[in-house]
Amino acid sequence: MDLRRGEKRTDLYFRQEMKMGMKRKSPGNRKQESKPPGKPVSASRSEMTEIVLPAQTNPLGKLLGGQVMHLVDMAGALAAHRHSNSYVVTASVDYIDFRNAVNLGEIVNLKSQVNRVFRTSMEVGVEVYSENAMTGERKHTTTAYVTFVAVDEHTRMPKPVPPLILKTAGERRRYREAAERRKTRLALRYGTDSRKGK
Repeated sequence: MDLRRGEKRTDLYFRQEMKMGMKRKSPGNRKQESKPPGKPVSASRSEMTEIVLPAQTNPLGKLLGGQVMHLVDMAGALAAHRHSNSYVVTASVDYIDFRNAVNLGEIVNLKSQVNRVFRTSMEVGVEVYSENAMTGERKHTTTAYVTFVAVDEHTRMPKPVPPLILKTAGERRRYREAAERRKTRLALRYGTDSRKGK
């Protein structure tokens, strides 16, 4: 038996395997990460209901502003979770408007939805309504725009989120308005150069 021939065969096999392995590991041969499919705004819509208890009010019997902000953050996170199907963190609150006070014993209803998606972030609009359980009177009390960033559960790094599918004129209007708010937000954060934002 010719050992040299066997050695040559083994060496040739080894080199072929190395080439195949290098081809498999080459970045050019890796499949690009597939972009997540788009989701409609309706998939993110969320609603939360609370009742105002004494511990949540000021001495005048009105719901504390900080408590409203906490509820807004929670309701916004629900919509962002639903759209991204991932963990999310609050990146900024661009705007919050307290229109009417919420009284002790009233029902607080929060409605949220994703207005616009960027690469890893989402703007969520939150509206807050109060309801008098005795009379049925409802008031729009608060509006807020909150930005959330989707976070990968393993790396804890920002991750891409699905594009937003717009179906109605109202959704398209909110989508355009969100871009303007983002432009203002990035200008405030980074100065006049908004290209630095994500």
